[in-house]
Parts: sequence; C-alpha cells; structure tokens
Amino acid sequence: MDEQSNEQSTVEKPESPPKNPRTHLQLWVRDFVISIMASFFIITFLYQPVKVEGTSMQPELRDQDRLFVNKFAYNFEKISRGDVVVFYYPRDTQKSYIKRVIALPGDNIRIDDGRLYVNGKRVDEPYVPKRFYDTRSMADMVVPPHEYFVMGDHRSISSDSRDFGPVTRKLIYGKAAFIYWPADNMGVIH
Repeated sequence: MDEQSNEQSTVEKPESPPKNPRTHLQLWVRDFVISIMASFFIITFLYQPVKVEGTSMQPELRDQDRLFVNKFAYNFEKISRGDVVVFYYPRDTQKSYIKRVIALPGDNIRIDDGRLYVNGKRVDEPYVPKRFYDTRSMADMVVPPHEYFVMGDHRSISSDSRDFGPVTRKLIYGKAAFIYWPADNMGVIH
C-alpha cells in the first residue's frame, strides 16, 4: 500500500503547452472586434450618446450635458405628451434638436400670452419655471396626422414648433433617457 500511495503522490502533471504570444494577440483581437460590434449594435439600434448644445431645454437639460437617447423606445411604445424627444431639425436634417412633446396628432393647440391650451384645457407645465415663460401667443391649430408639436422648456429662447411647425414622426429618432454627465445632473430625464 505504501508503494501505491507513493506512486499516487508522485504522479507528475503534464506540462502545459508553451505560451504562444501569437495566441494572446489573436484572443485580444477577437475580444476587441466583438466589443466594437457590440458597441456598433448598441449605438445603432438601442442607445446613442449625445451632447446638448444650447439652453432651450433648461432647467431639465443644460448646455453641454451628455445623455443617452433611447432609439428603441418608440418601436414598442407611442410618443406621449411630455416626452423629451430627439429629432432631425425639419429645415436642416443634418442637425438634431431636443424638445418636449406638447401635442399629439389630432390635438388642438393654442397659446394665449404664453399660456398653453391643448384640446381646450389649460396645461399645467411644472417643468417650465416662471422665469422661463414668455408671452408669445399662437392661434388655434390642429396638429396634422403623424406630426407632433414640440417646445423647449426655456420658452423665452426656444426655437421650436412655434417657429418651424410640427415635427413629422419620421424625423423623431429617439427618446431622451438618461443624463450621464456632469455627475451633479446625472439621472433619468422626466
């Protein structure tokens, strides 16, 4: 028995194959390619990082804030009043704008001395501080089918549907989802 236990304790491990630097490089390249493909998929179809340029969405979004846009959301849910959307500017589709949806297709909208009415009812807008109101008025209009009336929260300086008209659905490419920079403004967008 002693001989068997000695034999068992002296069994040698097979030698590991010599490490090949080329194999490590191949693994690194494979992982890098997979990472690039995953990033491309996420940015193309799911979430896109964007930088806010301008102050028309203050106080919710500030100039130079960085946020993620959910490009997938409106494949499964409808655009709703109050959503903060990112869209191609109707007069120059090379530019993107970010605004809040105020009225939906078929809604009747009117602005009287800065006060907003949708379908005849005054809209409470807690996201617009009093200091950002303006006194512009706009006659009654019905939002056309497949179009959305959008406005910036900083009403006194915003270029929005009051200037360029409602935005067609095909120009809206995402819902503003999450501010990730700067850290003191980090959070879900409401």
